[in-house]
Amino acid sequence: MRPIRPSCTVRRGAGARRTTSPVLTAVALASALALTATGCDSGDAKADSRPPASVTPGDAGGTGDGRIKIPDDIRRKLEERGIDIDKWRNGAWKDWNRDDWLREAGDFVNPIIKDLWDPDRMRQAEDPDRGVDDNDLSGDQGVTDPAPAPVRARAVPPAYHANAATAGKVFFDSPEGSMVCSATVVQDPARPGRSNLVWTAGHCVHAGRKGGWYRNIAFVPSYNDTGRSAAQLRDAPQDEVAPYGVWWGDWAQTSQQWIEQGGSTGGQGASYDFAVIHVTPEKGGSGKSLEETVGAALPVDFDAPAVPKVNSVTATGYPAAPPYDGQRLYQCQDKPGRLSLNASDPTMYRIGCTMTGGSSGGGWVATGSDGRPALVSNTSIGPVTAGWLAGPRLGKAAEGVYDAVSRKFAGR
Repeated sequence: MRPIRPSCTVRRGAGARRTTSPVLTAVALASALALTATGCDSGDAKADSRPPASVTPGDAGGTGDGRIKIPDDIRRKLEERGIDIDKWRNGAWKDWNRDDWLREAGDFVNPIIKDLWDPDRMRQAEDPDRGVDDNDLSGDQGVTDPAPAPVRARAVPPAYHANAATAGKVFFDSPEGSMVCSATVVQDPARPGRSNLVWTAGHCVHAGRKGGWYRNIAFVPSYNDTGRSAAQLRDAPQDEVAPYGVWWGDWAQTSQQWIEQGGSTGGQGASYDFAVIHVTPEKGGSGKSLEETVGAALPVDFDAPAVPKVNSVTATGYPAAPPYDGQRLYQCQDKPGRLSLNASDPTMYRIGCTMTGGSSGGGWVATGSDGRPALVSNTSIGPVTAGWLAGPRLGKAAEGVYDAVSRKFAGR
Protein backbone atom coordinates (compact mmCIF):
# COMPACT_ATOMS: atom_id res chain seq x y z
CA MET A 1 0.00 0.00 0.00
CA ARG A 2 1.02 3.59 -0.33
CA PRO A 3 0.91 6.01 2.57
CA ILE A 4 -0.13 9.59 2.40
CA ARG A 5 2.74 10.27 4.72
CA PRO A 6 6.18 10.68 3.09
CA SER A 7 8.25 7.85 4.38
CA CYS A 8 9.14 4.35 3.38
CA THR A 9 10.40 1.98 6.03
CA VAL A 10 13.01 -0.43 4.80
CA ARG A 11 13.76 -3.60 6.66
CA ARG A 12 16.92 -5.51 5.86
CA GLY A 13 16.63 -9.06 7.08
CA ALA A 14 16.53 -9.09 10.84
CA GLY A 15 18.57 -5.91 11.10
CA ALA A 16 17.55 -2.43 12.16
CA ARG A 17 14.89 -0.49 10.30
CA ARG A 18 15.73 2.73 8.55
CA THR A 19 13.48 5.34 7.02
CA THR A 20 14.11 6.48 3.48
CA SER A 21 12.45 9.01 1.24
CA PRO A 22 10.96 6.86 -1.57
CA VAL A 23 11.02 7.89 -5.19
CA LEU A 24 8.58 5.28 -6.51
CA THR A 25 5.30 6.06 -8.17
CA ALA A 26 3.64 6.09 -11.59
CA VAL A 27 2.89 4.26 -14.81
CA ALA A 28 3.85 0.63 -15.14
CA LEU A 29 5.64 -0.30 -11.93
CA ALA A 30 3.64 -0.30 -8.76
CA SER A 31 3.91 1.15 -5.34
CA ALA A 32 0.57 1.51 -3.56
CA LEU A 33 -0.60 4.35 -1.44
CA ALA A 34 -1.43 3.00 1.95
CA LEU A 35 -2.12 4.32 5.29
CA THR A 36 -0.11 1.35 6.28
CA ALA A 37 2.70 -0.03 4.18
CA THR A 38 2.28 -2.62 1.48
CA GLY A 39 5.36 -2.97 -0.56
CA CYS A 40 8.42 -0.78 -0.47
CA ASP A 41 11.43 -2.20 1.20
CA SER A 42 14.70 -3.77 0.28
CA GLY A 43 15.79 -6.80 2.17
CA ASP A 44 18.38 -7.76 -0.40
CA ALA A 45 21.63 -6.85 1.26
CA LYS A 46 23.39 -9.40 -0.96
CA ALA A 47 22.11 -8.02 -4.28
CA ASP A 48 24.98 -5.70 -5.11
CA SER A 49 27.66 -8.20 -4.15
CA ARG A 50 26.15 -11.13 -5.99
CA PRO A 51 27.89 -12.25 -9.20
CA PRO A 52 25.98 -11.33 -12.37
CA ALA A 53 23.11 -13.72 -13.01
CA SER A 54 22.96 -15.66 -16.23
CA VAL A 55 20.89 -13.87 -18.82
CA THR A 56 18.40 -14.92 -21.43
CA PRO A 57 19.19 -13.69 -24.95
CA GLY A 58 16.81 -11.02 -26.14
CA ASP A 59 16.56 -12.10 -29.76
CA ALA A 60 13.09 -13.61 -29.70
CA GLY A 61 9.62 -12.30 -29.05
CA GLY A 62 8.03 -12.19 -25.62
CA THR A 63 5.30 -14.58 -26.61
CA GLY A 64 5.72 -17.39 -24.13
CA ASP A 65 9.13 -18.73 -25.13
CA GLY A 66 10.85 -17.22 -22.13
CA ARG A 67 12.69 -14.55 -24.09
CA ILE A 68 11.91 -10.89 -24.55
CA LYS A 69 12.68 -8.99 -27.73
CA ILE A 70 13.78 -5.41 -27.19
CA PRO A 71 12.14 -3.47 -30.05
CA ASP A 72 14.64 -1.65 -32.22
CA ASP A 73 13.14 1.76 -31.45
CA ILE A 74 13.40 1.15 -27.70
CA ARG A 75 16.93 -0.20 -28.08
CA ARG A 76 17.93 2.92 -30.02
CA LYS A 77 16.30 5.16 -27.42
CA LEU A 78 18.20 3.38 -24.67
CA GLU A 79 21.46 3.62 -26.59
CA GLU A 80 20.90 7.36 -27.05
CA ARG A 81 20.81 7.56 -23.26
CA GLY A 82 23.96 5.51 -22.96
CA ILE A 83 22.13 2.36 -21.85
CA ASP A 84 23.38 -0.91 -23.33
CA ILE A 85 20.95 -3.82 -22.93
CA ASP A 86 23.68 -6.43 -22.51
CA LYS A 87 25.43 -4.34 -19.87
CA TRP A 88 22.00 -3.77 -18.27
CA ARG A 89 21.49 -7.49 -17.81
CA ASN A 90 24.95 -7.83 -16.32
CA GLY A 91 24.35 -5.29 -13.58
CA ALA A 92 23.97 -1.85 -15.17
CA TRP A 93 20.30 -1.84 -14.06
CA LYS A 94 21.55 -1.03 -10.55
CA ASP A 95 22.42 2.50 -11.71
CA TRP A 96 19.47 4.69 -10.66
CA ASN A 97 20.76 7.94 -12.13
CA ARG A 98 17.67 10.14 -12.23
CA ASP A 99 18.58 11.52 -15.64
CA ASP A 100 18.54 8.02 -17.14
CA TRP A 101 15.50 6.66 -15.31
CA LEU A 102 12.96 5.75 -18.00
CA ARG A 103 9.56 7.19 -17.12
CA GLU A 104 7.31 7.67 -20.16
CA ALA A 105 4.64 5.10 -21.02
CA GLY A 106 6.46 3.96 -24.17
CA ASP A 107 9.83 3.63 -22.42
CA PHE A 108 9.10 0.40 -20.56
CA VAL A 109 11.83 -2.20 -20.93
CA ASN A 110 12.41 -5.25 -18.72
CA PRO A 111 14.99 -7.74 -20.08
CA ILE A 112 14.93 -11.14 -18.41
CA ILE A 113 17.84 -11.73 -16.05
CA LYS A 114 17.66 -15.45 -15.53
CA ASP A 115 17.78 -16.70 -11.93
CA LEU A 116 17.86 -13.14 -10.52
CA TRP A 117 14.72 -13.85 -8.48
CA ASP A 118 15.99 -16.84 -6.56
CA PRO A 119 14.17 -18.01 -3.40
CA ASP A 120 16.36 -15.98 -1.01
CA ARG A 121 15.95 -12.76 -2.98
CA MET A 122 12.19 -13.26 -3.17
CA ARG A 123 11.95 -14.04 0.54
CA GLN A 124 13.91 -10.94 1.50
CA ALA A 125 12.05 -8.47 -0.74
CA GLU A 126 10.06 -6.00 1.31
CA ASP A 127 6.84 -4.06 1.00
CA PRO A 128 6.80 -0.39 -0.07
CA ASP A 129 5.64 0.47 3.44
CA ARG A 130 3.46 3.42 2.51
CA GLY A 131 0.63 4.40 4.78
CA VAL A 132 -1.67 7.37 5.03
CA ASP A 133 -1.99 9.35 8.22
CA ASP A 134 -5.68 9.74 9.07
CA ASN A 135 -4.97 13.37 9.96
CA ASP A 136 -4.07 13.99 6.33
CA LEU A 137 -7.65 13.19 5.31
CA SER A 138 -9.30 16.05 7.19
CA GLY A 139 -9.38 18.36 4.19
CA ASP A 140 -10.83 15.83 1.75
CA GLN A 141 -13.60 16.94 -0.55
CA GLY A 142 -16.16 14.76 -2.27
CA VAL A 143 -18.02 11.82 -0.78
CA THR A 144 -16.33 10.03 2.10
CA ASP A 145 -18.07 7.64 4.47
CA PRO A 146 -16.97 7.14 8.09
CA ALA A 147 -13.90 4.94 8.46
CA PRO A 148 -14.93 1.27 8.63
CA ALA A 149 -14.33 -0.92 11.64
CA PRO A 150 -11.19 -3.06 11.23
CA VAL A 151 -11.78 -6.53 9.81
CA ARG A 152 -9.20 -9.07 10.86
CA ALA A 153 -7.49 -10.64 7.86
CA ARG A 154 -7.90 -14.40 7.68
CA ALA A 155 -5.22 -16.75 6.41
CA VAL A 156 -5.98 -18.48 3.12
CA PRO A 157 -5.65 -22.23 3.69
CA PRO A 158 -2.85 -23.93 1.75
CA ALA A 159 -2.55 -25.04 -0.92
CA TYR A 160 -3.08 -21.51 -2.21
CA HIS A 161 -3.51 -22.80 -5.74
CA ALA A 162 -6.58 -24.72 -4.64
CA ASN A 163 -8.12 -21.78 -2.77
CA ALA A 164 -6.91 -18.66 -4.59
CA ALA A 165 -5.42 -19.83 -7.88
CA THR A 166 -5.25 -16.36 -9.47
CA ALA A 167 -3.25 -14.75 -6.62
CA GLY A 168 0.50 -14.22 -6.58
CA LYS A 169 3.35 -11.82 -5.93
CA VAL A 170 4.97 -9.16 -8.10
CA PHE A 171 8.67 -8.59 -7.44
CA PHE A 172 10.60 -5.55 -8.65
CA ASP A 173 13.70 -3.48 -8.02
CA SER A 174 13.60 0.18 -7.01
CA PRO A 175 16.23 2.71 -5.89
CA GLU A 176 15.55 1.53 -2.33
CA GLY A 177 16.17 -2.13 -3.17
CA SER A 178 14.16 -5.24 -4.00
CA MET A 179 10.44 -4.92 -3.28
CA VAL A 180 7.22 -6.86 -3.52
CA CYS A 181 3.51 -6.36 -4.16
CA SER A 182 0.53 -8.65 -4.66
CA ALA A 183 -1.23 -9.27 -7.98
CA THR A 184 -3.94 -11.23 -9.79
CA VAL A 185 -4.13 -13.27 -13.01
CA VAL A 186 -6.88 -11.75 -15.18
CA GLN A 187 -8.54 -12.78 -18.41
CA ASP A 188 -7.40 -11.49 -21.80
CA PRO A 189 -10.26 -10.70 -24.22
CA ALA A 190 -7.91 -11.23 -27.18
CA ARG A 191 -6.83 -14.69 -25.96
CA PRO A 192 -9.76 -16.45 -24.27
CA GLY A 193 -8.51 -19.21 -21.98
CA ARG A 194 -4.88 -18.33 -22.73
CA SER A 195 -4.22 -15.09 -20.87
CA ASN A 196 -0.78 -13.81 -19.91
CA LEU A 197 -2.14 -10.71 -18.14
CA VAL A 198 -1.57 -9.76 -14.50
CA TRP A 199 -3.39 -6.96 -12.64
CA THR A 200 -1.68 -4.98 -9.88
CA ALA A 201 -1.25 -1.43 -8.57
CA GLY A 202 0.40 1.28 -10.62
CA HIS A 203 2.80 2.02 -7.82
CA CYS A 204 4.12 -1.53 -8.12
CA VAL A 205 5.52 -0.86 -11.58
CA HIS A 206 6.09 2.89 -11.81
CA ALA A 207 7.20 5.46 -9.25
CA GLY A 208 4.87 8.19 -10.45
CA ARG A 209 5.53 11.85 -11.10
CA LYS A 210 8.97 11.98 -9.47
CA GLY A 211 10.30 8.71 -10.84
CA GLY A 212 9.98 6.14 -13.59
CA TRP A 213 9.56 2.48 -14.35
CA TYR A 214 10.78 -0.01 -11.81
CA ARG A 215 13.09 -2.78 -12.99
CA ASN A 216 13.25 -6.56 -13.07
CA ILE A 217 9.48 -6.88 -12.71
CA ALA A 218 8.39 -10.48 -12.34
CA PHE A 219 5.25 -12.33 -11.23
CA VAL A 220 5.16 -15.53 -9.16
CA PRO A 221 1.72 -17.20 -9.07
CA SER A 222 0.80 -19.15 -5.92
CA TYR A 223 3.98 -17.97 -4.19
CA ASN A 224 4.80 -20.29 -1.26
CA ASP A 225 1.85 -22.49 -2.15
CA THR A 226 2.19 -24.63 0.98
CA GLY A 227 2.04 -21.63 3.34
CA ARG A 228 5.42 -22.00 5.05
CA SER A 229 6.84 -19.33 7.37
CA ALA A 230 9.84 -17.18 6.48
CA ALA A 231 12.05 -19.36 8.68
CA GLN A 232 10.80 -22.53 6.99
CA LEU A 233 11.50 -21.04 3.56
CA ARG A 234 15.21 -20.59 4.20
CA ASP A 235 17.12 -22.80 1.77
CA ALA A 236 13.84 -23.91 0.18
CA PRO A 237 14.21 -25.04 -3.45
CA GLN A 238 12.83 -22.87 -6.24
CA ASP A 239 9.96 -25.22 -7.08
CA GLU A 240 8.58 -24.93 -3.54
CA VAL A 241 8.69 -21.14 -3.51
CA ALA A 242 7.55 -20.69 -7.11
CA PRO A 243 5.71 -23.92 -8.01
CA TYR A 244 4.33 -22.44 -11.25
CA GLY A 245 7.49 -20.65 -12.27
CA VAL A 246 8.70 -17.06 -12.49
CA TRP A 247 7.00 -14.93 -15.16
CA TRP A 248 8.74 -11.75 -16.34
CA GLY A 249 6.87 -8.69 -17.51
CA ASP A 250 7.56 -8.08 -21.18
CA TRP A 251 5.21 -5.10 -21.11
CA ALA A 252 3.53 -3.05 -18.40
CA GLN A 253 1.10 -0.18 -18.58
CA THR A 254 -0.45 2.11 -16.02
CA SER A 255 -2.69 5.14 -16.21
CA GLN A 256 -1.31 8.41 -17.51
CA GLN A 257 -2.82 9.97 -14.39
CA TRP A 258 -0.61 7.81 -12.20
CA ILE A 259 2.47 8.72 -14.21
CA GLU A 260 1.71 12.42 -14.01
CA GLN A 261 0.24 12.64 -10.48
CA GLY A 262 1.26 9.53 -8.55
CA GLY A 263 3.21 10.13 -5.40
CA SER A 264 4.68 8.20 -2.52
CA THR A 265 2.97 10.53 -0.07
CA GLY A 266 -0.35 12.32 0.27
CA GLY A 267 -2.43 9.87 -1.72
CA GLN A 268 -1.77 11.58 -5.05
CA GLY A 269 -3.03 9.55 -7.99
CA ALA A 270 -4.63 6.87 -5.80
CA SER A 271 -7.89 6.87 -7.80
CA TYR A 272 -5.85 5.81 -10.85
CA ASP A 273 -3.41 3.49 -9.09
CA PHE A 274 -3.73 0.38 -11.26
CA ALA A 275 -1.58 -1.41 -13.82
CA VAL A 276 -1.60 -4.37 -16.21
CA ILE A 277 1.50 -6.49 -16.85
CA HIS A 278 1.90 -8.87 -19.78
CA VAL A 279 4.18 -11.73 -18.74
CA THR A 280 6.28 -14.47 -20.30
CA PRO A 281 7.89 -17.45 -18.51
CA GLU A 282 11.52 -17.03 -17.52
CA LYS A 283 12.41 -20.56 -18.54
CA GLY A 284 10.17 -21.03 -21.56
CA GLY A 285 8.68 -24.44 -21.15
CA SER A 286 5.60 -26.09 -22.61
CA GLY A 287 4.29 -23.06 -24.44
CA LYS A 288 1.30 -22.84 -22.10
CA SER A 289 -0.02 -19.44 -21.15
CA LEU A 290 -0.11 -18.20 -17.57
CA GLU A 291 -3.86 -18.88 -17.40
CA GLU A 292 -3.38 -22.44 -18.68
CA THR A 293 -0.53 -22.98 -16.24
CA VAL A 294 -2.44 -21.92 -13.11
CA GLY A 295 -5.83 -23.05 -14.41
CA ALA A 296 -7.72 -19.82 -13.76
CA ALA A 297 -8.05 -16.12 -14.58
CA LEU A 298 -10.55 -13.55 -13.32
CA PRO A 299 -12.67 -11.32 -15.53
CA VAL A 300 -12.36 -7.57 -14.85
CA ASP A 301 -15.58 -5.60 -14.33
CA PHE A 302 -15.29 -1.99 -15.49
CA ASP A 303 -18.98 -1.38 -14.89
CA ALA A 304 -19.36 -2.51 -11.30
CA PRO A 305 -22.25 -0.97 -9.33
CA ALA A 306 -21.80 2.27 -7.44
CA VAL A 307 -20.11 1.79 -4.07
CA PRO A 308 -23.29 1.80 -1.93
CA LYS A 309 -24.76 -1.01 -4.08
CA VAL A 310 -21.83 -3.40 -3.62
CA ASN A 311 -22.72 -5.79 -0.80
CA SER A 312 -19.35 -7.45 -0.31
CA VAL A 313 -15.76 -7.28 -1.54
CA THR A 314 -12.93 -9.76 -0.84
CA ALA A 315 -9.37 -8.39 -0.92
CA THR A 316 -6.47 -10.83 -1.26
CA GLY A 317 -2.75 -10.25 -0.70
CA TYR A 318 0.54 -11.09 0.93
CA PRO A 319 0.90 -8.55 3.80
CA ALA A 320 4.54 -8.05 4.75
CA ALA A 321 4.67 -5.40 7.48
CA PRO A 322 4.32 -6.64 11.10
CA PRO A 323 2.58 -8.61 12.42
CA TYR A 324 2.82 -10.45 9.08
CA ASP A 325 5.98 -11.81 7.45
CA GLY A 326 5.08 -11.43 3.77
CA GLN A 327 5.23 -15.13 3.03
CA ARG A 328 1.60 -16.11 3.56
CA LEU A 329 -1.61 -15.26 1.73
CA TYR A 330 -4.50 -13.50 3.51
CA GLN A 331 -7.97 -12.18 2.70
CA CYS A 332 -10.43 -9.64 4.10
CA GLN A 333 -14.15 -9.52 3.32
CA ASP A 334 -16.29 -6.45 4.00
CA LYS A 335 -18.99 -4.22 2.58
CA PRO A 336 -17.17 -1.27 0.96
CA GLY A 337 -17.71 2.38 1.81
CA ARG A 338 -16.60 5.47 -0.09
CA LEU A 339 -13.34 7.41 0.16
CA SER A 340 -12.63 10.63 -1.71
CA LEU A 341 -9.14 12.11 -1.66
CA ASN A 342 -9.84 14.70 -4.34
CA ALA A 343 -13.24 15.98 -5.42
CA SER A 344 -12.19 15.91 -9.09
CA ASP A 345 -11.15 12.23 -9.00
CA PRO A 346 -13.36 9.12 -8.91
CA THR A 347 -14.45 8.04 -5.43
CA MET A 348 -12.56 5.00 -4.17
CA TYR A 349 -13.75 1.82 -2.48
CA ARG A 350 -12.75 1.43 1.20
CA ILE A 351 -13.07 -1.65 3.41
CA GLY A 352 -12.10 -2.60 6.93
CA CYS A 353 -8.98 -4.80 6.83
CA THR A 354 -5.91 -5.38 8.99
CA MET A 355 -3.61 -6.34 6.10
CA THR A 356 -0.46 -4.23 5.88
CA GLY A 357 2.19 -3.37 3.30
CA GLY A 358 2.91 -6.08 0.74
CA SER A 359 -0.81 -6.48 0.05
CA SER A 360 -0.59 -3.53 -2.38
CA GLY A 361 -1.83 -4.44 -5.83
CA GLY A 362 -3.79 -7.45 -4.57
CA GLY A 363 -7.13 -8.04 -6.25
CA TRP A 364 -10.55 -7.06 -4.90
CA VAL A 365 -13.27 -9.45 -6.01
CA ALA A 366 -17.01 -8.86 -5.95
CA THR A 367 -20.07 -10.10 -7.82
CA GLY A 368 -19.76 -8.49 -11.23
CA SER A 369 -22.47 -6.96 -13.38
CA ASP A 370 -23.13 -10.42 -14.89
CA GLY A 371 -23.63 -12.01 -11.45
CA ARG A 372 -20.28 -13.81 -11.43
CA PRO A 373 -17.10 -13.12 -9.40
CA ALA A 374 -14.96 -10.44 -11.03
CA LEU A 375 -12.04 -8.20 -10.16
CA VAL A 376 -13.39 -4.72 -9.37
CA SER A 377 -10.39 -3.02 -7.73
CA ASN A 378 -6.93 -3.50 -6.23
CA THR A 379 -5.33 -2.47 -2.96
CA SER A 380 -3.80 1.00 -3.25
CA ILE A 381 -3.64 2.78 0.11
CA GLY A 382 -4.31 2.26 3.79
CA PRO A 383 -3.61 3.98 7.12
CA VAL A 384 -0.21 3.91 8.77
CA THR A 385 -1.81 2.20 11.74
CA ALA A 386 -3.63 -0.37 9.56
CA GLY A 387 -7.34 -1.10 9.95
CA TRP A 388 -8.64 -0.31 6.46
CA LEU A 389 -7.68 -0.47 2.80
CA ALA A 390 -8.78 1.59 -0.20
CA GLY A 391 -8.69 0.83 -3.90
CA PRO A 392 -9.66 2.59 -7.13
CA ARG A 393 -13.03 2.01 -8.73
CA LEU A 394 -12.23 0.68 -12.19
CA GLY A 395 -13.76 2.73 -15.01
CA LYS A 396 -12.90 3.96 -18.51
CA ALA A 397 -9.30 4.85 -17.69
CA ALA A 398 -8.65 1.37 -16.28
CA GLU A 399 -10.42 -0.26 -19.21
CA GLY A 400 -8.24 1.72 -21.61
CA VAL A 401 -5.05 0.44 -19.97
CA TYR A 402 -6.37 -3.13 -20.00
CA ASP A 403 -7.49 -3.03 -23.65
CA ALA A 404 -4.22 -1.45 -24.80
CA VAL A 405 -2.12 -4.26 -23.31
CA SER A 406 -4.48 -6.90 -24.67
CA ARG A 407 -4.35 -5.41 -28.18
CA LYS A 408 -0.57 -5.13 -28.12
CA PHE A 409 -0.23 -8.90 -27.87
CA ALA A 410 -3.35 -9.97 -29.78
CA GLY A 411 -2.58 -12.69 -32.32
CA ARG A 412 0.84 -13.51 -30.92
